Amino acid sequence: MRKVFLGFGTFVIAVAYPLTGPRAQWKTAWSYEGPAGPEHWAQLDPAYAACDGKEQSPIDIREAKKTALPPIRFDFRNGPLDIINNGFTAVRVDYPAGNGNFMLVGAERYELTQFHFHHPSEEYLDGRPAAMGLHFMFKSADGHVAGAAVLLNEGSANSTVDELWKFMPQTAGKDHLIPDVEINPAALLPRDTSYFTYMGSVTAPPCTEGVKWFILKAPMTVSADEIAAFARLYPHDVRPPQPLNGRVVMESQ
Repeated sequence: MRKVFLGFGTFVIAVAYPLTGPRAQWKTAWSYEGPAGPEHWAQLDPAYAACDGKEQSPIDIREAKKTALPPIRFDFRNGPLDIINNGFTAVRVDYPAGNGNFMLVGAERYELTQFHFHHPSEEYLDGRPAAMGLHFMFKSADGHVAGAAVLLNEGSANSTVDELWKFMPQTAGKDHLIPDVEINPAALLPRDTSYFTYMGSVTAPPCTEGVKWFILKAPMTVSADEIAAFARLYPHDVRPPQPLNGRVVMESQ
């Protein structure tokens, strides 16, 4: 099998059609709209009961408490992955356990498990989403999950996004082999890594809570053409903002 190199390693692209295609990850179908949409997730399957929980994500960040928070550092390196359209979530880049790619926040170290895109962003700032959003997901050695969100505004093209889109499978199915290519995902991260943080959940069923979210304050840009190319397959792959229920959002100084 040929590999695709991302600078930090080869990657898997997984594409989503929530109600069709292989359902290996979720035994009960769900969607982003209609009778299986977000407002019904908790009733679709007992395993999704947390979707009605009190610490759910995403959120609309309207107020945040500025405080002294540790800086974030991303330490990525090469690691093997294969390209696949597995039929159940939007464009996603998967990394195996032990891949050696980390997000470091103070003394905490989280290993990268995957990153994926949403249209528009799931996170809101002052009542408004960005044109798109990017979620990097991580797990610590003791099993704690963390997410880092990057807001993507319409503007200049992003060369890494453009390369990813070239290999974006148009239909669900088996592995998609592509020629060797080198792409650097560091271009998906802003230089300024100041952030908002709060405790929340994964943003799709089973909506597991206990996820520590870091929303980077500085946005990146993608072009109108890049947004349109994604939107043709995923016009609205987002969960609406969830109530804070008394949670405090912290903001790095």
